[in-house]
Order: sequence, then C-alpha cells, then structure tokens
Amino acid sequence: MTNVKESANFIWSIADLLRGDYKQSDYGKVVLPFTVLRRLDCVLKATKAEVLKKHEQVKSMNIQNLDPILNKVAGYNFHNSSLFDFDKLIADPNNIASNLRNYINGFSEEAREIIEQFEFDNQITKLDEANLLFMVLKRFQEIDLHPEQISSMEMGYMFEELIRKFAEISNETAGEHFTPREVIRLMVNLLFMNDREILTQKGIVKTIFDCCAGTGGMLSVAEEYLNELNPDARLEVFGQELNPESYAICKSDMLIKGQKPDNIAKGNSLKSKDDIKLKGDQFINHKFDYLITNPPFGVKWGKVQKEVTEEHQSLGHGGRFGAGLPSVSDGSFLFLMSLMSKMKPKDQGGSRLAIVFNGSPLFSGSPSSKKNESSIRQWIIENDLLEAVIALPNQLFYNTGINTYIWIISNNKAKERKGKVQLINAVDYFKKMSKSLGSKRNELSDQHLQDITKLYGDFEENEHCKIFDNKDFGYSKVTVERPLMKNGKVVKDNKGNPKPDAKLRDTENIPLKEDIENYMKREVLPHVPDAWIDEKKTNVGYEINFTKYFYQYKPLRSLADIKKDILALEEETDGLIKTVLA
Repeated sequence: MTNVKESANFIWSIADLLRGDYKQSDYGKVVLPFTVLRRLDCVLKATKAEVLKKHEQVKSMNIQNLDPILNKVAGYNFHNSSLFDFDKLIADPNNIASNLRNYINGFSEEAREIIEQFEFDNQITKLDEANLLFMVLKRFQEIDLHPEQISSMEMGYMFEELIRKFAEISNETAGEHFTPREVIRLMVNLLFMNDREILTQKGIVKTIFDCCAGTGGMLSVAEEYLNELNPDARLEVFGQELNPESYAICKSDMLIKGQKPDNIAKGNSLKSKDDIKLKGDQFINHKFDYLITNPPFGVKWGKVQKEVTEEHQSLGHGGRFGAGLPSVSDGSFLFLMSLMSKMKPKDQGGSRLAIVFNGSPLFSGSPSSKKNESSIRQWIIENDLLEAVIALPNQLFYNTGINTYIWIISNNKAKERKGKVQLINAVDYFKKMSKSLGSKRNELSDQHLQDITKLYGDFEENEHCKIFDNKDFGYSKVTVERPLMKNGKVVKDNKGNPKPDAKLRDTENIPLKEDIENYMKREVLPHVPDAWIDEKKTNVGYEINFTKYFYQYKPLRSLADIKKDILALEEETDGLIKTVLA
C-alpha cells in the first residue's frame, strides 16, 4: 500500500498546477481522466510496438473491424494504434494538444468511450489555452502506474482516495461514489459463505451484479475473494452506474482486468425504459448468482417517479416494484426490489443478495391499504427471503455517521434458516482510526470481520445474535372504535348498530402470533368495555425493531452515589469561585 499512498499523493500534488485557472471543485475533471489515461498507457506499454507493427500489416486489408485482431496482440480487451504514447507526447511540446487528441483517438472503441465520459476534450482545450497542458502531462508521465507496480485493487484504492479528496474540497459527498473496503469485504464474506463448497469446484463460473457500481469497488473485492478461494473459478462481474466519471473509472478497471467491458453499463437503475437523456435499467431481463450494492442513503426518486409508478401499477409483480412503493423521499427499497427481480429462480440454484441500508427500511411506513414500505417488508419476509440483518458500528462511512445495516436476502435458504431471520448486533465491533476521513472515524479490523462472519455462520443465539421466526416481525394494525354518545345514549345506525365516534377512534398493533380477541379482552376491554374492532380497517404490517431486541437494561445509579457527586461538584465550584474573587 506504500506505492498507492505515494502515487495518490503525487497525483494529488499535480492539482496544484491548476490553481488559479481552475476552481477547486473542477480539479477532478483534469486529474481523474489523466490518471485513467496514464494507467491505460502503462498497461499497454509492453506490447505497444507489436500492436503498431500489426496495425501496419492489416490496416490496408479490407477488414471491417480491426479491434479484435489488435486487442489480441495487445493482450487486453483494448489497444492503442496511435504512434504516440506519454513518452512521445512530451517529446513534442509545441504540438501537445493535437498529438494528445491523436493519441486518444488511437484507442479502440471501448477505451475511447471511457475517456469521452469525462468530456476530456474540453479540458484539453482549456489546459492548452492556459499553457498548462504540457506541464500536467509531463507530471503524469513521471508516475509509474504499471500493473507490476500497482495492482488493480490498489488502483481502486487510489481512485477512491482521489475522489474523496476532490469531494472534500468541493463540498460533495464522497460516499456516493464508494464504500469502505472493509465493509465490502464483510458483505462479500456473508454473501459467499454458505456457498464455499460450490465455489471451490474446479472451473466454476458465477455472476455478480451491482446496480450502483460506483468505481467498481464491490465487484473488485468480490472477484478478489473468489480468486483467493479458488483460482480455477471465474466470477463474471456486471454493474450499472449513473455518474459518468465513476462509470468510466469502473469500466476502465474491468477493461484492464479482462472482464467484458459491455458488462458495465451507464444509466439510472430505477428507470425501466430508455430515453434520449437518461438510460434506464440495462439488465432488466438478466438473472445473476449474486447481487450486491450500497445505494445512496435517503435518495429522492421524484425524477423517475412517473416511470416507477407506471411500472408498479401496470406490471405489478410482473415488474420490479409489485410489492409496493416507498416514500418519494427515500428510494432505498426501490434499489432492493430492482435487484431482487434479477435473482435466479430456486430451481436454477437461486441467488444471494447483500445490500447496505440506513435504519429507515427497518421500520418506515405504516400498514394501510396502500402498498408502502411496510408492505414491501411483508412481501420479503412472508416469502421467506430475508435471511439476516447485521447492525454495523456508526461512523464507518465517509459521508455519514448514522447507523447502517447489511441485509442478506436469499431465495434458497439453508434448511435450518427456513422460516427464520437472524439479527446480528455488531455495533461494538470496531476500532478507532488514527485519523478520520470525512465522517469515517471507525473501521473494522480483520479480526472484527472474522468475528462477525462467525456470528453469522454459527447461527446460534447469544448476546450479539438473535434468531426469530418470520412471523415475529408481523402485526395486525386494528382500528378500535367506541360508540358515539348523545344525551347519555348510544347513537345507532339504521341497522341498530352503534355508530363510532371518530374522536375516540384509536389503533392497536397486535402481534401476528397473538389472538386478536384474546388481546382485546386482556389489554383493551378492561379500560373501555364498550369498544369493538372495525375488521374492515385491519391491515397487516411488518417492522424490525432492532433496538428493542438488543436492549439491555442499565440500572439507575443509587441516590447515595448521585448525592456524593453533587456534593463533590459543589465543593469544586466553591473553590473555583474563591479563586476568581481572590
């Protein structure tokens, strides 16, 4: 990791050249694409001469698409057929802009599309006009980003560090782009753990998808995990990302690692249809073995409300959002339902899913005739899809200090887990960082990762782990009515039934495991003997009250201890006052 920190610091220092000609918030528009370009340049260096030689041989032939031929010579899913590279570019300072454009145009289509995502041509013009283009390119030419020096995983760390720095100085949220690696490692541990026997088979091929891929961190960690577990296994990664810069970084990483670049798509995962301005879900009919994501917390989905609502109403469970629609102020459940629509059927082995949420999806929404968050939880739990929820320590993420949770979803639970939900309270499993990064002040050590993973795998109750029946989270929300009184008498309707008094109307949440009539006799009727339930208004809801399940009573301090502290405080205060007045 020394190379990563040194390289990141060096690249960061290049931004100083932009001071005065660029706003700080725009530094990333120059530094990020140049970093990608330099990485591609270093990766292709060893085979560049052979590619140019082959290009000369075949360019006059009547071949429709030269890319596959030149890619094979390059040894990657991309190549560059321009005569220039970074070394040759700096050898001709007077023509730096036109030569750099020629170099970029020499990339094969997939790689060229990545650079276009940064709208880099505008920056070439601006840098050239400010007489900065050569200086910036020369500094990048001095940094060694060859794969032998810095691995793909380390490049991921470097990009994340650069994005975090740029987000900090431009007052943006770095956490929208990436998730702390130790959190991803935990998610991957939980995702793959029950499948270790399958994943160690020779030649096994599995697929994984992230609908909010960011710079590709989750996909990279998952690929690395499986490679360590079984070098003969292959994990095909798929992702979709809305932010063009993050998409470009993710796609360049996958291109270099030999993954299919077409597997990384750009667009809004929540939309179901394409339009000219904004592409929708590019994997709407795909199924995957594993699904993983960290959707933005509390993201408003008003921009896609029309399309999402239409899909919900017209397709129901035939689409992605049949279970219900959450509040427009928080689209977390939409990302989950979209991912769940891509799970393989059970007869094809099923799928497993890991997603990071804040606390809201555990309890938001109230049971009603309208399908909302409560009905989404009901659909997930009653279909026995929720396997586990893990409460993480706070202050783990870069852009928020709030409590976060990992949900594990499976449509092919192990026998002992069927009809059960495991809750793990891992809020105390952390260590303080020596230096905070944004809101991130805590981190998970390797030992913490092992301990939490063991809690999950052991599937045994203890102070940090509780196991519940699915039904334990459900309740009936009943409407309790009392009669309308007039002149001391009960007002009745034309059928002789008492009319309810809206002012005295109340509701009760009665656990599904409890008989409603017995509950009424015990909890309600002793206080209001004339009350009754309007059964037409009864709705079933589900919520997971995490805090309640792990609440530990702390006895109040004795009066003697409190009195002792007060007297000591008074004595200390009196001494201070005398010192001040002296």
